[in-house]
Amino acid sequence: MARKDTFKGKTEEELKALTMDQFAELIDSRSRRALKRASKNNPDFIKLIKKVKKIKDKGKDKEKVIRTRLRSAVILPEWIGLTFGVHNGKEYKIVKITTPMVGRRLGDFSYTTYPVKHSGPGVGATRGSKFVPLK
Repeated sequence: MARKDTFKGKTEEELKALTMDQFAELIDSRSRRALKRASKNNPDFIKLIKKVKKIKDKGKDKEKVIRTRLRSAVILPEWIGLTFGVHNGKEYKIVKITTPMVGRRLGDFSYTTYPVKHSGPGVGATRGSKFVPLK
């Protein structure tokens, strides 16, 4: 038996059928407040919603990558199945939206820092590495 992804007991179809007010009751208060404020005052969030709606209307929602720098955008149920390119400060990281991601931020899935893997010194890294053999 395959496990279905849910968000607080709701399946993908049930989430997409919710109104914005019903969805706001399911998410935590921080995301609910951010969603409420962004829908009124943030023109970038409104522009992102329009861009998503335009892509969904064309029917290209599965293969088209929606590039955005708005890392603080709360993920909405209508975005399930879409692919976003979220900017991490250097490049756009591909984020495929699934059901458990709903209610969180886009920036939560596009990390800005990575662990550094140190190894031996490279040629010209320091004055002392000038005499380190390459093999």
